Amino acid sequence: MNILHIDKNHPVLWSTLERSGYTNTEGFDLSREEVLGLIDQYQGVVIRSRIFIDREFLDAAKNLKFIARVGAGLDAIDTTYAQEKGIKLISAPEGNSQAVGEHALALLLNLLNHLNRADRQLRQGQWSRESNRGHELSGMTVGIIGYGHMGRAFARTLRGFDCRVLCHDIIPGVGDKNAQQVPLEELFKKAQVVSLHTPLTPETKGMVDKNFLNQFAHNIYFINTARGRSVVTKDLVQGIKEGKVLGAGLDVLEYEHSSFEKLLSQEPPEALKMLLEMDQVILSPHIAGWTVQSKEKLAQVIVSKIQAEFPINR
Repeated sequence: MNILHIDKNHPVLWSTLERSGYTNTEGFDLSREEVLGLIDQYQGVVIRSRIFIDREFLDAAKNLKFIARVGAGLDAIDTTYAQEKGIKLISAPEGNSQAVGEHALALLLNLLNHLNRADRQLRQGQWSRESNRGHELSGMTVGIIGYGHMGRAFARTLRGFDCRVLCHDIIPGVGDKNAQQVPLEELFKKAQVVSLHTPLTPETKGMVDKNFLNQFAHNIYFINTARGRSVVTKDLVQGIKEGKVLGAGLDVLEYEHSSFEKLLSQEPPEALKMLLEMDQVILSPHIAGWTVQSKEKLAQVIVSKIQAEFPINR
């Protein structure tokens, strides 16, 4: 089985496949056009997010049996068309869920304790204690929207904080000992912290808008380590200005390039400029699942799934 690797990943992925009898080909520097010209030679392709797998790509990939994305989301793939063609879609949310859960907690604790602001002030010679008085997570109600691998990992990190954890998901019966599953209406009534862990779908694109934020009974802290385009930035900015959102920890932004490797290169929209200037906002460059450990775990998960679905008989 010939596999084209479009993006670089942990070397354990390549080496383990090679030892198992698969034939690897490096395509790290190939353009989209170059990939389209040779993809019909391969039965498997390993990607991250550099190239979008659309209908044109899938039509050119006449012998493709699987697409393995070294990550959690499949929004870089036209999944409906791929499935129509009988192509197996492989992802690895198990590989970086712990990293995402820990990063979400880090953003939340930073917000509650004003750590970025206090650090910046102190470096500027300001010793300001009262203005940086924090809030304890203990006793709060945390609402998790999307209770798959990432949402469950975040709930696990909240053990020991003596906070109530609610979760909402479109799939029934996913609640567990770490989070009580509730209708979205109940989460709106009770949550003081909201953490987003949903994939990007037509239903979740632009989901967090003015109407969404205004349905919360409490003023909230908002965490997003999922997808930037699930949030309408101008509405989030307005929510922060009005005090409806007390603070926002964002690892992802609406204006990310589709590859997640950079912000869009044009002049930043006004909403983004305002967001960048806000004291109540903590930002990171889509690194929630980007740890040393998760890089290797993602590779290992992908290898094991390829081996299970498409074993090589020696």
